[in-house]
Amino acid sequence: MKQNDIGFQTINYLVFILIMIVCIYPFYYLFIYSISDPVQAAKGIYLWPKSITFETYIQMFKLEKISISFGVSAARAIIGTIVTVFCTTLFGYLLTKREMYLRKTVYRFVVITLYLNSGLIPWYITMKELGLKNNFLLYILPTAVIGFYLILVKTYIESLPPALEESAMIDGAGYLTIFMKIIFPVSVPIIAAIAVFSAVNQWNSWTDNYFLVSDKHLQTLQLTLLNYLKESESLASASSMELTRQGAKIRLTPMTVRVTISMIVSIPILLVYPFLQRYFVKGIMLGAIKG
Repeated sequence: MKQNDIGFQTINYLVFILIMIVCIYPFYYLFIYSISDPVQAAKGIYLWPKSITFETYIQMFKLEKISISFGVSAARAIIGTIVTVFCTTLFGYLLTKREMYLRKTVYRFVVITLYLNSGLIPWYITMKELGLKNNFLLYILPTAVIGFYLILVKTYIESLPPALEESAMIDGAGYLTIFMKIIFPVSVPIIAAIAVFSAVNQWNSWTDNYFLVSDKHLQTLQLTLLNYLKESESLASASSMELTRQGAKIRLTPMTVRVTISMIVSIPILLVYPFLQRYFVKGIMLGAIKG
């Protein structure tokens, strides 16, 4: 390797290492701050936690709303992702069939939704008239089919060899059988990609909850924690008083409450990515081969 190439590669590595540190350090800082003694952390913390304690997490999960909201958000993310993946993949498969009536027109209407939005008020009225106000289905049905995911799935399926379906049709298989037993299993890369997108979107969504849900038993974790972030000072005082009654020497601070809440929201999604990463890039690239 030439000396110039070695210098170029060295600079590349240094730049990307720096970018990696810039991206990772904020999450690392939140984590070490959340598990450090609140008083010690308030004095300054940079690389290592001080007086490790998980008392802040324990106090947060003792709040009734946190437990309920965590369950609602988990159910929303799991059920919503399954429904989105199945409906979007099935719809995308149907749009690849030339026999489908008005196939191109339907597809164009789907693409238009990526550029045009009806607005907040029409959306609110529609959801209310459909009976989705204070209804768990509000989190599931409106996202059953997403235009962007549909384009990825349709493009991916069109890139599959036609012989896969033709051989099954010769054996007498119908469209639904072909989809369930052939198309769906071989589409795992793109399915994993849209599953990650959908899970992140479902987990992070809170506006539908904010506008259409007043039932506290249907409140998502994101909105619950947003409210707690606004009340971090009073929450820290109440938790500190509770710890004092229990004889603990730890005193929570508003900053500790904020970073702990941020970690509670972030950790579940961060744990999902490593399991689907090997499919993620491959699925996106394969879905982008054909327009």
